[in-house]
Amino acid sequence: MSRRSFLAAGVTGATLATSGCIDRVQSVVDQGGDEQFSLSITTVPADADRQNVRIARRLEANLEKVGIDVSLDMRSQSELLEAVLIEHDFDCYVGRHPADYDPDFLYEALHSTYANEAGWQNPFGFTNMAFDTHLEHQRRTDGDERKRHVEAVLTGLARAKPFDPICIPEEHRVARANRFDGWDEGHLATRHGYLGLEPAAGVDRLHALVTDSRITRNLNPLSATFRNRGTTIDLLYDSLGTEHGGDVQPWLAESWDIAETTAESDSEMADGEATRTVTVTLREGCHFHDGEPVTAADVAFTYKFLNDTSWGRAPVRSPAPRYRGRADVIETVSIDGDYEVTITASGGREAIERAFTVPVLPRHVWLELIDQHATGGDFTAPQGRWAVVSGDNIPPIGSGPFEFESRSEDESLVLTRFEDHFTLRDGVDLPEPTVDEVRFSVDPSSNSSITRIEDGGADVTATMLSPHSLPRVPDSSDLERLRSPSRTFYHLGFNVRNAPFSNPHVRRAITQLIDKEGIVTDVFYGNATPVATPVSDEWVPERLQWDGDDPVTPFAGADGDLNVEAAKVAFERAGFRYDDNGRLLGGY
Repeated sequence: MSRRSFLAAGVTGATLATSGCIDRVQSVVDQGGDEQFSLSITTVPADADRQNVRIARRLEANLEKVGIDVSLDMRSQSELLEAVLIEHDFDCYVGRHPADYDPDFLYEALHSTYANEAGWQNPFGFTNMAFDTHLEHQRRTDGDERKRHVEAVLTGLARAKPFDPICIPEEHRVARANRFDGWDEGHLATRHGYLGLEPAAGVDRLHALVTDSRITRNLNPLSATFRNRGTTIDLLYDSLGTEHGGDVQPWLAESWDIAETTAESDSEMADGEATRTVTVTLREGCHFHDGEPVTAADVAFTYKFLNDTSWGRAPVRSPAPRYRGRADVIETVSIDGDYEVTITASGGREAIERAFTVPVLPRHVWLELIDQHATGGDFTAPQGRWAVVSGDNIPPIGSGPFEFESRSEDESLVLTRFEDHFTLRDGVDLPEPTVDEVRFSVDPSSNSSITRIEDGGADVTATMLSPHSLPRVPDSSDLERLRSPSRTFYHLGFNVRNAPFSNPHVRRAITQLIDKEGIVTDVFYGNATPVATPVSDEWVPERLQWDGDDPVTPFAGADGDLNVEAAKVAFERAGFRYDDNGRLLGGY
């Protein structure tokens, strides 16, 4: 049965998204066990992200009110990501999802293909055929057709709750005035925040502060536990295209031509029965930081390597734990000369262009790494743990606008301008590196970072400021406040591989304990937006628009106070029961 026939059989994403393993889990829960329902919430401590732990503690308090035994599992950022993305060893967690500029990120976040893989590819273990169908359709179509499928995905997500988006934060930063102009031309979470700046006379170094020291310890672009949004990777590595303001434009590629689908209809394209042919022409004369030329062979290597980082030498394929979902739309890459490739892709224009935003890796460097680790027998390591994709000794050699200079672990990372970068050529109208050096220094907190900027010890806070620190920003002409929208979102994620979290009714009952409006007010001090969906407003269907509460799983209370009896009813309907002491029991 084709995907299209399966969909036409009357099975909608919204319906099946809330079914799954209900019968199996229900029978297990109803066995009459006398053990108290217990769960662990994994999160990071306050010095890593105060909002995460405050959300977790509010949820912990409400879970205990309904008779659940709760423990908080505090881990460092890299340890949390290892538990969630690599080991899948968690009940539920509170964290910040990196998301992306386009809702296609939901494909890798939720598609069944990735349920057992490592990385941000479906860390929840969610599997659902009808959900997959809509995810595939939105990836292979464009325009109104795509928007309909995105809305179906969002509707199913709001009901199934493999994860629950809580809020989208505002991103606030602060910069020294009169040092640089042009901060509003690019987001500081992207390469464009550091390019095209206008330094004052005599300024040749940009000094940025970060509160996360991981970039000083690991610059492997494929590491899932040391990367969030990969800003420094985008400075070190070029990609075929670059996203700016929601649109993707040629970057390392001089141009590309995406042919119309060979299918006879959009529905055939959506069913995967056709592909598009893309001709990509690279900029000539580009080099990697070690002097080797950037050619079509490097592009072809990159997409094949992301599909299997063992390069066919391991017993099983080992896809990259980062960029895998984006690159999956690329089926084949043919080299047509030093600077031209022909790509076949099973996707719409938007999905194909998103695939062009992955870093282009130097073939000669990574093949040597594969040879070294193959000799050492590392191919037995599971996906995400193989040294090639997780190691901290990977040479950070790209072709990007800045190149690696030095690092001091837990203290600083220094990048210098790559003088041979194509943006510095005459006739290239793209933002270029305008300083000799970018230094990222680790600072312990937002409060101390603000003080350091005020005292002239640095130029800008690269890390978004914590909401609690914003009142400490002085009203001074010496400082410039920077505010930008965020693509990330805070969320509660479930490990749906394990009972009882494989039961969507259990997940829904838990999410109704989250007072999103209260969290935005008390945790973010109003510097965030409560949401029922994890995408920008233009993609949100009217029925999922926020109107004072979550339209699908509203908070089981009012004015921040939990209605305990109403909340308990939801758990009883999910198959649990209470003992005389108010403990929630289940035999899972």
